[in-house]
Amino acid sequence: MRSGYSLAQIGLHWLVAFMVPVQYLTGGSIERIHHAVHMGITPSYWDVVQHQLHNYAGMAIGLLMGLRLVLRLLQPPETSGPGSWPGSWAERAAKALHYGFYAAIIGQACMGFVASYLWFAIAPYHVVGSQIILAMVALHLAAAAWHTLVARDETVDRMVFSRRKRSAENFWSCQRQHDIEAGLGDEDQDRERDERLRAT
Repeated sequence: MRSGYSLAQIGLHWLVAFMVPVQYLTGGSIERIHHAVHMGITPSYWDVVQHQLHNYAGMAIGLLMGLRLVLRLLQPPETSGPGSWPGSWAERAAKALHYGFYAAIIGQACMGFVASYLWFAIAPYHVVGSQIILAMVALHLAAAAWHTLVARDETVDRMVFSRRKRSAENFWSCQRQHDIEAGLGDEDQDRERDERLRAT
């Protein structure tokens, strides 16, 4: 398994992270539109726009999460991130939460599509799904805060820096440690680094 995530995985993660709040901000328009139709009045133009945005953004999120799942299966990160305890309950819980996110968000997108275009009776389950996802997001943020503020490890950095950048940083860090152990000064380190680069 490789350390960290690829640039594509990181980009998809943050794209979905920015799109999900849009769903919560626009979801109320659906109830307002149905109430207006039930009362025999014309829904507001802004509610119609929000409703359409909610529908299309939801389908896009479902597709992006499906792509994320495929990439995770094809390019899995290392089993144990920095600062984690391999095989511990915390690691198992984190893995379960990650796959739970995939199932919940993809399932939510599917229910939203069905409720909008095929069978509106499933809408109450779509509402429950949104509450479950909100609770999962809270757990996810709490775990990220714990890794950053308490454990002070590099777990969150894996979703900020791509594998390539982290590999380069690790390479130069190892070289620096090697130079220190060899007792080389700054000028000697620069000279040796230049010789290594010329040799490549």
